[in-house]
Amino acid sequence: MPGGDATPVEPAPLHPSLAPLVWMVGTWVGEGLGSYPTIEPFAYTEQVTVSHVGKPFLAYAQRTWSVDDGRPLHAETGYWRCASDGAVELVVAHPTGHVELALGTASGTSVAMASATVAGTPTAKEVTEVHRRLAVEGDRLRYELDMAAVGRPLGPHLRGELVRAAGERRP
Repeated sequence: MPGGDATPVEPAPLHPSLAPLVWMVGTWVGEGLGSYPTIEPFAYTEQVTVSHVGKPFLAYAQRTWSVDDGRPLHAETGYWRCASDGAVELVVAHPTGHVELALGTASGTSVAMASATVAGTPTAKEVTEVHRRLAVEGDRLRYELDMAAVGRPLGPHLRGELVRAAGERRP
C-alpha cells in the first residue's frame, strides 16, 4: 500500500478528461422536494459525494432522508465519465432494481443528461426515462430530475438545492 501507515498519501491529480466536470467534485448537503402523480409530495435532506482517484471517472454516491422523521428514502451510486468528443456519460445503480445509463453535455458549470437506457430487474417498478439537470453557482448546486415511470409520461420528480460541505475547498 503506497505511503504505509505513517506517510500520508497525496491525493491523485484529477484525470485531464474530467476537466469539464471538475466543479462537481466535493461533498454537497441540502434539501429537496419530490413529487410524482402516483405519490404524495415529500421533502428530504440529501448528501451527494463526488470524488476521484486520478482515473478517467468521478465516483458518485447519493443518499436521502425524510425531513419528517429522518428515515432513509433513497440512495444511488455510480460513475460520471467524459468522452473525447465532449459528451458526458453517467452510469447509476439504484436500490429499486434499476440501472440508468445517461448521456449528456457539460457547459461551464452545468450538465444536462437524458437516459439512453433504464433497465430494471423483474421486481422493479417500470421506469422508462430519466432526465437530470445540474448546475453549480459558487458553492450552491441546484438540480432537477424528471422521470417517466409506471405508465406516466416524462414529468417533474425531484428538485433540490445543495451547498458544498463546510470546510471543503472548490477544486
